[in-house]
Amino acid sequence: MDFMKLLRSFEEFLFEATSWLVFYPLTLWRVLVHPLRTMAYSDAEQADDETGRYDDALTPPLFLLVTVVAMNGLAMVAHMARPPGASVLQHAIFDSPQNAALFRALIFSLIPLIAAVLLLRRQGVRLSRESLRPPFYAQCYLAAPTAVFLNGGAIIFQRHDIPDLWGLGLMSAGMAWFLTVQTRWFASRLEIGLLRAAGLAVWALVMALAAFLAIIIPVALF
Repeated sequence: MDFMKLLRSFEEFLFEATSWLVFYPLTLWRVLVHPLRTMAYSDAEQADDETGRYDDALTPPLFLLVTVVAMNGLAMVAHMARPPGASVLQHAIFDSPQNAALFRALIFSLIPLIAAVLLLRRQGVRLSRESLRPPFYAQCYLAAPTAVFLNGGAIIFQRHDIPDLWGLGLMSAGMAWFLTVQTRWFASRLEIGLLRAAGLAVWALVMALAAFLAIIIPVALF
């Protein structure tokens, strides 16, 4: 009996893992081409039964995590060097691929978290785990391609055989895409003009960068 349970668990794991090969690129394509529609899809899925949620896509946090892990693997293949004089904590994080991937996932999850909190504050909604989850999940869809653009640009900067201009262009295109979608998301969710929504999008990004620095500075020093 225990063997059969183990076998079924393995079958389920194998199916889920291999299904990512289909649903990851499909989800990435949907987010890039129809970002707002995909974020609205995430909101709608929150009302579904737990077993049926995100049946035709990767869940947003998993989508972000898989993206960061993939970019972390690409950085390792590209032999991205750490800055000279790396701290003990930097070695502890980046000498382990698992720790490095989880750390980068934490960093990129700051964008969804802060944008979701800012939205709820503007809506006057009480902050709780239940109220935070839908906008956070929707924002994870937006953060994943942004991680691709930024990490891709950083990898290009480390490659001497590729002009830095390509890396700068990739990062700039990614940030332009991100801020455009973020502006439209705030405008639609709060029913405000694009100018005010753009201000909120930039402010959320600034706060995310501040939170990033609050985490990365101790890592660099210790």
